[in-house]
Amino acid sequence: MENIEHKIIPVNGLRMHVAELGKGPLVLFVHGFPELWYSWRHQMVFLAAHGYRAVAPDFRGYGDTTGAPLDNPSKPDRVKALVNLSVAFDPRNPEVNLVELFRGLYGDDHYICRFQEPGEIEAEFANIGVKEVVKNFLAFRTPGPFYFPKGKGFGYSAERAPWLTEEDLDYYVSKFEQTGFTGGVNYYRALGLNWELTAPWSGAQVKVPAKFIIGEFDLTYHVPGTKDYIHKGGFQKFVPLLQEVVVLEGAAHFINQERPDEINELIYAFLKQF
Repeated sequence: MENIEHKIIPVNGLRMHVAELGKGPLVLFVHGFPELWYSWRHQMVFLAAHGYRAVAPDFRGYGDTTGAPLDNPSKPDRVKALVNLSVAFDPRNPEVNLVELFRGLYGDDHYICRFQEPGEIEAEFANIGVKEVVKNFLAFRTPGPFYFPKGKGFGYSAERAPWLTEEDLDYYVSKFEQTGFTGGVNYYRALGLNWELTAPWSGAQVKVPAKFIIGEFDLTYHVPGTKDYIHKGGFQKFVPLLQEVVVLEGAAHFINQERPDEINELIYAFLKQF
């Protein structure tokens, strides 16, 4: 960890913070919510030791990267292979965007729906406290939807996830105290806009070799229809070069931190083909 190099890179008007370790073929690590480059610390050290250049940015609006996003374009033509964790690629639904889809499934108290009104969830998080928010999200392992009823908060206080040290938790807390949560939740607020902008790519496929890994208790794995989609041919249709799906027994959503040794080996076994 102490050998990880940190850089600030000017790009598209942003100052993007990037953590980097090792030399060799580039492996780019992309985090989710409420996370940071730090979520990939275990994988960076492992892959750098196995001859790769491991790079993990703080996404726009997170950690030490400036700006709060409304869109998040990608460059698939520059990607040789993909390992996807926890959230399966789902083709664009031409009838409804993801926010309205989840509202129809779970109602207005679902966390994605609660994240939509600017300032509202930030105010609730401020009342709860940054440490409690981060701790409760990272500890969540219920195999079902995550609700955040208005004015009621989490409704519980979780113990720190056993795979997080107090030092790990303090690092996350320090960064979210620095930035707030707006940058992170704005990705969810952009779901409707992204749905509109990606209309020309309805039916698009992921056309690089891919591997998917998910935890048995991951909330996304238990969205109605998801297991059938992943295991009965739908996923393969849209990711035709999908080589393997791995379901980690007993694991939840943040599997790269909860089960780092297994994830390291699974990623490396896939990448060394290339």
